[in-house]
Amino acid sequence: MSDCLNGLKIVDLTRNLPGPFATRLLADLGAEIIKIEPENGDPARAFGELFEVLNHGKHCEKVNFRSDAGIESIKAHLKDADVMLDSFRPEVLVGMGLDAATLHAINPKLVMVSITGYGIPDALDTSAETWATKAGHDINFMAMSGTLGQLKTASGDQAMPNVQFADLAGGSDSAVIALLAAVFAAKNTGRGRHIAISMTHSLYHHLVMPKATASMMKNISGQRPAPQHDFLGGLLPCYRLYKTQDNRHMAIGSLEFKFWRLLCETLDLSEYANAHWQRGFMPNTVESQAAAYAVADKFSSQSMAHWQVVFAEVDACVTPVLSLVEAQSHPLFAHQDKYQATAAWHVITMA
Repeated sequence: MSDCLNGLKIVDLTRNLPGPFATRLLADLGAEIIKIEPENGDPARAFGELFEVLNHGKHCEKVNFRSDAGIESIKAHLKDADVMLDSFRPEVLVGMGLDAATLHAINPKLVMVSITGYGIPDALDTSAETWATKAGHDINFMAMSGTLGQLKTASGDQAMPNVQFADLAGGSDSAVIALLAAVFAAKNTGRGRHIAISMTHSLYHHLVMPKATASMMKNISGQRPAPQHDFLGGLLPCYRLYKTQDNRHMAIGSLEFKFWRLLCETLDLSEYANAHWQRGFMPNTVESQAAAYAVADKFSSQSMAHWQVVFAEVDACVTPVLSLVEAQSHPLFAHQDKYQATAAWHVITMA
């Protein structure tokens, strides 16, 4: 796959995580990345290893973004570029003279992608326009999208994630999708465009499942459930985390009846096999709750290592909850490169 985007030239003005991870993905697919940093460097350089993971293989330059010479050097790269990626707030490009009208006069096919926190004023309701100019980071975008509020412990406490979902799913991945679609269109039409990515709105769009399941559960119980009591939030016995004797956890994803039945048989709890939502026993039934207690009691009787062995050859959607260190050394990731990265795509065959 490393030759798929050969010939695609991208000028990357982004910093920190969302933009650089987007161009990391594109570079891995063969795109040429020219990374332009301010004179004091991308703030991610302070994290050492992180900067190298995100930016190895890119051509890096430093310019003075406040000088005419610096802006002209950027424009020189853009004359024959396919894409410019930035992560400035909406008004900044205009102030620098890198707005769409100016750049499309130089290069009509140029695709411009701006990764923003809350979107641009033109895309927002008038009552929300001021959000477009607000500063923020991953935690803020997660909070405002409703995503952070979905991450609750079993007791209902707010969880603090250590993965940057807004930056990566909301920013990087959404930017790559929109960017490639716009490049495809530009190849066909000869016309570029300026696209704004809102990390907050992208995350809100990703909440398709809790939006649907919360409504479904309200119809069943008469009230909208808290996230930890939602259909896939821990209420179903067949889809939740179970604590082991050593205070570790097993992840049970036996959402389909066939997997749940196999789970119950493996745990010697066959009497609870029919207590499954596909057999009509919804989470608010006595039968479902009894099954949850029985399974919880069984898993708490042995260590996680014990259950790993028990379920190693049982195809019931049961896995241990690994630490990052454990995942790094797991055979699944034995092919990771020196940057501890693994491609999500693998070529099966070529014509």
